[in-house]
Amino acid sequence: MNTLKDSYSRGATDTPLIEKTLGVFFDEIVARFPDNEALVSCHQNIRYSYPQLQREANQLASALLSLGLEPGDRVGIWANNCSQWLVTQLATAKIGLILVNFNPAYRAAELEYALNKSSCKALISLSSFKTTNYLQLIRSLAPEIDSATPGQLEAVKLPFLRAVIQLGEAIVPGFIRFSDLVAEGDPDDENVRRIGATLHPTDPINIQFTSGTTGSPKGAALTHRGILNNGFFLGEAIKLTATDRLCIPVPLFHCFGMVVGNMAALTHGTTIVYPNDSFDPISVLQAVQDERCTALHGVPTMFITELDHPRFHEFDLTSLRTGIMAGTACPIEVMKRVERDMHMREVTIAYGMTETSPASYQSTTDTPLEKRVSTIGKVHPHLEAKIINPESGAVLPVGTVGELCVRGYSLMQGYWEDPEKTAQTIDADGWIHSGDLATMDEEGYVSITGRIKDMVIRGGENISPREIEEFLYRHPAIQDAQVIGVTDRKYGEELCVWIVPRAGATLNEDDIRAFCDGQIARYKIPRYIRFVDGFPMTLSGKVQKFKMREIMEEEHSLAVC
Repeated sequence: MNTLKDSYSRGATDTPLIEKTLGVFFDEIVARFPDNEALVSCHQNIRYSYPQLQREANQLASALLSLGLEPGDRVGIWANNCSQWLVTQLATAKIGLILVNFNPAYRAAELEYALNKSSCKALISLSSFKTTNYLQLIRSLAPEIDSATPGQLEAVKLPFLRAVIQLGEAIVPGFIRFSDLVAEGDPDDENVRRIGATLHPTDPINIQFTSGTTGSPKGAALTHRGILNNGFFLGEAIKLTATDRLCIPVPLFHCFGMVVGNMAALTHGTTIVYPNDSFDPISVLQAVQDERCTALHGVPTMFITELDHPRFHEFDLTSLRTGIMAGTACPIEVMKRVERDMHMREVTIAYGMTETSPASYQSTTDTPLEKRVSTIGKVHPHLEAKIINPESGAVLPVGTVGELCVRGYSLMQGYWEDPEKTAQTIDADGWIHSGDLATMDEEGYVSITGRIKDMVIRGGENISPREIEEFLYRHPAIQDAQVIGVTDRKYGEELCVWIVPRAGATLNEDDIRAFCDGQIARYKIPRYIRFVDGFPMTLSGKVQKFKMREIMEEEHSLAVC
């Protein structure tokens, strides 16, 4: 085996890239697996075979064309997990429309920004969910819709938007019902096939807005080639086949659900199972049991919530074999419990970012256990990776901490209509700069050590929050822990930890400090310790440390005044 000296590696190229559009490749999968179930949406009581899903997608594609939409136009989707989401993903791809994913947590100002930034001509939206009335939010931006002919909206604040399609069954003035729109489509429309034949794999297919924690969200423009191949290789890494059934509780508006979930399954003839419209641990456990799922995706906090649920042991999960854990670092102890208690002995870790469609690193089902729990695996096929000095750009020797950079087919075309921000992220040589600190070993395995921006500098000492989190996970009464830096007058920054105790456990600050004393350096012991029921999080499962920091700094400043 060749060993690396510099922190540079290249993925395997023995399996060629798929040089087809999503629509063409999906139709080929349908022809190969006509008897397979494609989708089970548990909460909707919907089941589609691959041919049925194809028919639904073709019919919606035809209907979207009837609205006057043309290849290259943008169509927004503002919804939780449901069959219509998947159908829309396929339908838009088949006729060259660019699907724009909107987070269901968006409110009016965020929706207005995203719709106008991407110049969406049509929006497919939830009508309501829990306490949120989505149609009323749309009305607040476009009151003109109440008197508009459906499909011919002209709104001052939303100048590009023409049609709003709602997923509910109520008839609402100005809105088009999704079911009515689909009914108008022709599943055998020759225009769908004709347009599909003119599309190219490098055409943009999707815009995903980043979280925008440091300013306005940026829309990453992803291609057929990027999404299709990334989904395929993600599925290959967990050995998906047409006999597998993949449970997807992660949100579809995010790359995890849409690519790591939907595309990994559809490129292998695998059955997709949606347990619910949003994450609920019991729904996941029930779906795995009832549908005999062999694979399960999730972010670490989802797996923790499932494992620690009081009813966990009521469910038969023995059908599980594999799945992908991603979104944030997985504590070692959690990985061991997933393998042991959920029977997912072939679970893998994936790493990436929206801008790389998303995965660039992944372990495999036969990655040694110690590597599977301590690294993000090796670089994906047909991609290159390197770890550099963030200041000089020089490639670092193996074992040295630096910034992880990636190059290859999966990179976004750029941030939509934002060349300046694109240039700040992708350099002149085509490398995307992740902002993550990492090390690479001689075999090419990479370990993420933190974020460049998350590194805490206390009195001149660089401290990795990840290192302290991993240590705290060893405490038997700690379910989860997140470490941040907060402003401090004396040291510049001080350490703060938020801790979620295990159910029934009692902990206090002295317990935590005693656990750390003599085990980690004194300067690494958090000064501020807060016990919480959970963390502020995005719907895609990422902890919003900036919100934690804001809360603590507000309290901290009051405390020191």
